[in-house]
Amino acid sequence: MAVMTGEGALAVYARAKELEREGHSIIHLELGEPDFHPSTFVNQALKQAVDEGKDRYCAVAGVMTLREAIANYLHDTRNVEASPANIVIAPGCKIALFMAMMALIDPGDEVLYPDPGFPGYPSITRGLGGIPVPFELSERNHFQADPDEIATKITPCTKLLITNSPSNPTGTVYSDQVQRRLAELAVTHDLLVLSDEIYARIIYDGQYLSLMNYPEMEERTLIIDGFSKSFAMTGWRLGYTVAPSRIVPALQMLAVNSYTCVAEFSQYAAIEALKDREGATPRMVGEFAKRREQFIGDLNRVPGFRCLPPEGAFYAWVNISETGMSAEDLCRIMLEDAGVAAIPGAAFGAAGADFIRFSFASSTATLQEAVGRILRVSAAWQGTVAAR
Repeated sequence: MAVMTGEGALAVYARAKELEREGHSIIHLELGEPDFHPSTFVNQALKQAVDEGKDRYCAVAGVMTLREAIANYLHDTRNVEASPANIVIAPGCKIALFMAMMALIDPGDEVLYPDPGFPGYPSITRGLGGIPVPFELSERNHFQADPDEIATKITPCTKLLITNSPSNPTGTVYSDQVQRRLAELAVTHDLLVLSDEIYARIIYDGQYLSLMNYPEMEERTLIIDGFSKSFAMTGWRLGYTVAPSRIVPALQMLAVNSYTCVAEFSQYAAIEALKDREGATPRMVGEFAKRREQFIGDLNRVPGFRCLPPEGAFYAWVNISETGMSAEDLCRIMLEDAGVAAIPGAAFGAAGADFIRFSFASSTATLQEAVGRILRVSAAWQGTVAAR
């Protein structure tokens, strides 16, 4: 436990809630939580499942009907061919991620992961006795992974490559060229790949490409996905892993020894979510696209802020190096003096030290108000920007 770390987003959220209890007005742009809710069909399916007594223990890997629905969904939305037998349902993507890493990592194994990236990747690796090895997502490379850099970091101890596209926090969607090279490296060096695809439905241009689609990757790739982001079901805690057949028994064994199974009634509601009869997901993504255009433009008006439009997810990854202040100090000023909660980039890794992450999963009016508040306190660093 001593080598694991927490999440910057949750730490900022805790302080923001303290300020709210003291009577301060806080705009929450720290958590990656859509300001939408599941459709009425999903809620009705949940109620019906409860009324029908679907509140019992169920299959460890998940209700077969849901696993079949996920297999169809993956085929329809990202051209992934997955058997229901290769899908294991978990109570949230974090548990799915944790269990997958527990099944794969032995003490001393090296794990390649993106920096900046989701803080759980290195934390879980260390907790399991593995060695986290970062590869940089740099602004000069448009935050794409650099296969050449990754190749230099592969050793005989490298076991696992973690990818996250679209990326949290940068919003980068890995290009076909990059993913093809990553797949080639995985095959050449016999690496397992953990493809975190939780934001796969939230992209603004083009069609999503999963690493599992590339030659010889089906046998070595695990997909982590869930319902929190694409279906605005954050509090439902529903995730899943798509794994090669030889790894599924390990995931089931871990489930048996931990959560037993996921709540039966919520799984039946998830089936309805996947049907998306009202087109809720495309509508939500369309709204995010409008917010992205407006919010990125507004942030670039703040002195010392520089932000590229994200290709996916709903995060603005803002370079603040020209302010002359640290991201931590800027976030403190914005929270304490302006009531705007955001996350210092170092919370996502050393490569994020000169950045701040904002979530734009809030209404347009809220985002406009947030930038207005930031502009009002920007006098704290405007002198430094002018001097530059």
